[in-house]
Amino acid sequence: MKSLSVRQFGPIKEGCVEFGDLTLLVGPQATGKSLFLQLLKLVIDAGGIKAELKRFNIRWNSLADFLELYFGEGMSALYREQETETAVDGEKIDLASYLSKSRLPTEERLFYIPAQRVMTIRDGLTRPFTDYRAGDPFVVRAFSERLHQLVQTEFARVDQLFPQEGKLRREYRQFIERHVFGSFQLAIDVERFQRRMVLKGAGDRVLPFLVWSAGQREFVPLLLGLYWLIPSGKVSQRGEVEWVVIEEPEMGLHPKAISVVALLVLELLRRGYRVCLSTHSPHVLEVVWALHMFQLYSGTEADLRELFELPANPAIRDFAEVCLKKSYKVYYFQQDGTVRDISALDPAASDVREAGWGGLTEFSANISNVVSRVVSRSVRQTA
Repeated sequence: MKSLSVRQFGPIKEGCVEFGDLTLLVGPQATGKSLFLQLLKLVIDAGGIKAELKRFNIRWNSLADFLELYFGEGMSALYREQETETAVDGEKIDLASYLSKSRLPTEERLFYIPAQRVMTIRDGLTRPFTDYRAGDPFVVRAFSERLHQLVQTEFARVDQLFPQEGKLRREYRQFIERHVFGSFQLAIDVERFQRRMVLKGAGDRVLPFLVWSAGQREFVPLLLGLYWLIPSGKVSQRGEVEWVVIEEPEMGLHPKAISVVALLVLELLRRGYRVCLSTHSPHVLEVVWALHMFQLYSGTEADLRELFELPANPAIRDFAEVCLKKSYKVYYFQQDGTVRDISALDPAASDVREAGWGGLTEFSANISNVVSRVVSRSVRQTA
């Protein structure tokens, strides 16, 4: 798939996204970014979604019922019959007819890490699909089930989840230790015959889930999702998965930790995944802008390593060289319901939407302008 277009879908009046290797969606709340990404998942994985719902004995009688089960309770009104249009690579598809097909592939090709990921862990315990209401969004329930199975099966005999040899590059683990967990380890503790996640410090000090920092609570399910996507050994990708969606990867994190997450996103690109992010973080856009400038002005792998403070070993050099060859796209979801390509991220652009990176830098720029005027006025008055 090269592009996905929609018209009259929820708050989106009209928009077309042409995907790069990494595609970012920016814009204010309630402009349709999450809905667009969920629609992308639905178009790519409709057969697997239907199979998963049926596996848990969930049935539906109409398209409206299915949309409520998939997007969430009260969301069937997003799709307006005779008005909503969807097109893949310029070819229109009728969503009702498409979903009614009986022989859609059931292999998951898009792995979705939702914004509500903190809900997937309760008191340190992972939550299975059936722990949610039928009206909760499918992407949350499916991600939660994946984490539950990961902890209960692949890590069933593991007492420590982070740091763990063989999971992520040593350099990435060191950054995560420094900027997310500090002196603590992410471990498994058994309480009342249940395996719960805790943070363990010196002297067997144990911190339960509810006393973790907000950033740690947000990061742990993201980390587990990355564990699933980045297998150990020589396997680059997980099964048939080609696409990864991560909503708001920056939530709760300090800028240093956001840099670590950006680095892990680039590792997904190196492994051959196509990644889509939604974000409200100028820090994430700064990384993409730097990569764009490196590509325009002959930046080298050494420049990328310097950006992330990475060592000059062969594996990291290969990683950096691959990232410089990838394509990066940025789309602004506007409050008027349209979608604009702002991939150049040119701060000097005449269009304020591009210059302000979809509104992410406009307030900071305004602060600078107002403060400059105040300082200049004061200087004139005292001269």
